[in-house]
Amino acid sequence: MPLEIRSLVKRFGTGPDAREVVRGLDLKLERGECFALLGPNGAGKTTTLRCALGLAEASAGSILLCGLPVPAQARQARARVGVVPQTDSLDPDFTCAENLVVFAGYFGIPERDIRPRVPELLAFAGLEGKDNARIQSLSGGMKRRLTLARALVNKPELLILDEPTTGLDPQARHLIWERLRRLTAEGTTILLTTHFMDEAERLAHRLAILDNGRLLAQGSPREVIAAHIEPQVVEVFGDWTGEGATSGAAAWAARHADALSRRCEISGETAFCYTDDAAPLLAHLAHQPGLRTLHRPANLEDVFLKLTGRELRD
Repeated sequence: MPLEIRSLVKRFGTGPDAREVVRGLDLKLERGECFALLGPNGAGKTTTLRCALGLAEASAGSILLCGLPVPAQARQARARVGVVPQTDSLDPDFTCAENLVVFAGYFGIPERDIRPRVPELLAFAGLEGKDNARIQSLSGGMKRRLTLARALVNKPELLILDEPTTGLDPQARHLIWERLRRLTAEGTTILLTTHFMDEAERLAHRLAILDNGRLLAQGSPREVIAAHIEPQVVEVFGDWTGEGATSGAAAWAARHADALSRRCEISGETAFCYTDDAAPLLAHLAHQPGLRTLHRPANLEDVFLKLTGRELRD
């Protein structure tokens, strides 16, 4: 099994000032699946990853990484893992090919073995012909894709991706998505953290949502959505003039949303109305001058915001 975490607890500090950032977390990843670990800033995701890799010691619980106990055999386990960190750490003094060759050396892979694989790895990342290109000449998307290729030099059983598409344009994101789907089809297990809910819905076979170190939901994207949110959403926005004076969607919602939806949340200038059947609400809104609407199925972002709140996290 690529990763099994049982009753993981991580505290910082001691005594009454101790801060618990992971609280009894259980996770189990199956071979060949993409598992997304989601949560707002400070939810405990990075701490969980560091404990799983043996870079931080758990306060309680047990971790098996590629079948080996962590931290006791963390170094041996990490040799079977690939990591794409949040920020690129490519060596600017080397070419693309040299970055791959040197990184392979950290896993004890001799140059004679990695050199023949360099064109294959670069092609996988959409970097054909970039063998001799310097890092400074690459775009942000190219650097991100090279970091992904670098993480594959040891043919990992588990690939850990920490926000792999942050800052990328849509073309680069879609290319990385396609490459990741190819990896899982070939049997590689992926543990993904991302703040893009559409990315998690597209890629993840299963996911977990964390906040304040606790597991709030777990399952396939469809299972989590069905279990935690109403099926239909109507977004209401604009300048409402239905009762004589111009006002926003929040004023309309204060008067009418409770009677026409199961639940309503206000965020900025938009009222999000959650319901099982949107027809009565839409019929009402058709006669409300100045308001605009967007009717859609509920998605993972709706669940995420319901469970973790809409407040900003720093």
